[in-house]
Amino acid sequence: MTDIFQFTRALVDIESTTNHEAAVGEFLFETLSPLGERFSGQVERLTVEADRFNVFAHWGEPLVTLSTHMDTVPPFFPSREDSEFIWGRGSADAKGIIASMTGAAEALLDSGVRNFGLLFVVGEERNSAGAYAAARNPRGSRFLINGEPTENKLALASKGILRYEIEASGRLAHSAYPELGESAIDKLLDALERVRRIGLPEDALLGASTLNIGVISGGRAPNVIPDEALAEISIRLVGDPAPVREAMLHAVGDRAELREILCIPAITFDSVDGLDTAIVAYTTDVPAFGGAWGKPLLLGPGNIHVAHTNQERISKKELLAASEIYQQMVKKLLAGA
Repeated sequence: MTDIFQFTRALVDIESTTNHEAAVGEFLFETLSPLGERFSGQVERLTVEADRFNVFAHWGEPLVTLSTHMDTVPPFFPSREDSEFIWGRGSADAKGIIASMTGAAEALLDSGVRNFGLLFVVGEERNSAGAYAAARNPRGSRFLINGEPTENKLALASKGILRYEIEASGRLAHSAYPELGESAIDKLLDALERVRRIGLPEDALLGASTLNIGVISGGRAPNVIPDEALAEISIRLVGDPAPVREAMLHAVGDRAELREILCIPAITFDSVDGLDTAIVAYTTDVPAFGGAWGKPLLLGPGNIHVAHTNQERISKKELLAASEIYQQMVKKLLAGA
């Protein structure tokens, strides 16, 4: 049987920041292949782009699919453990979830359950490339159990995301003679000041939209008037993106170029009897699947508050509990299918 703790650590110790998932994908393919052979299933690499691929394993007709993502945010740091937690990049988001799902799959197969699958995708942390690719290649799944850190509670709603790049252009000059140049950084700062004053929508269920200026870059040297500057921004959506788009266009105006990079809507989910529920403020792959892999449900071990931090960790108790919950969900959904 899969040792969920050991498997989590093995996955964490393979660096797989977004766009560099090939090594962890190969590890999963090689790890799941014997499980496919042992229980007359099939394990596949599903091409996304170049050397990036999703991993899909299924036994019988995959009416229920357990899915999460292989990629992580930077920076990478390896695993360690203590009596309570497994630590390391991706331990909570979402490699511990992969381990719990795989453990659940093996236990289900040992008990004679079939007609379900595992789908592990690339690119969730950046643009959901793997989920969009999977949506173009559905396999008949009627239910998609998506794994993200919810502390093993079933999410009733999750926020969307609207991502922008704001790029300003200027003219190079010696900084001793600023009148001969045009500062792209000044233009960008002016635009960002107005962006930060935007009034964002609120929702009774999801709460307030939030805005994060995540990356700022630009300039050549401290004694050079900068000719270029760039900011990357994400807005957590709670409803219709149209008024936010209009506000962004008005705020940036002609100070810089505004480019929309990604828009994933907020989404609501149905409840399942017997499971605790939660509302989450983050965005998932679920909207990118577009229903192509069935009715979505969102649940996983781990606390989102430590994900993306240098204190990322996951509770061992939650990992084991998640494996049991996934088994129960698959059985219940198969009975209803």
